[in-house]
Amino acid sequence: MDFQQLYPFLMMALVLVVFYFILIRPQKKKEKALKDMISSLKIGDEVASIGGIHGKISRIKDNLFVLETGIGTTKSYVTLEKSAIARLIAEGSSQSPSDADDSEKESAD
Repeated sequence: MDFQQLYPFLMMALVLVVFYFILIRPQKKKEKALKDMISSLKIGDEVASIGGIHGKISRIKDNLFVLETGIGTTKSYVTLEKSAIARLIAEGSSQSPSDADDSEKESAD
């Protein structure tokens, strides 16, 4: 066998390798990072869903998150599948909002 007969197979193999490193591998890394982020979420974390809903996690059930949405006294609750979470906006803090305001005032003095 000479090189000219193997050339098409080598080119096809090269294209497959390039596709793997450019398309498939980065997508798998992104999926793994998203799965790890979702599994590490806890009550109090602020998240955004794939539909654009922003809220704070108030309860975690088996495969569901209950998000508290709304501003001020107008609050509503939305139940979402864990797979519907797109990103973490902010991690929950152990301080209540009034405690956080007090600590900000003290640091400003």
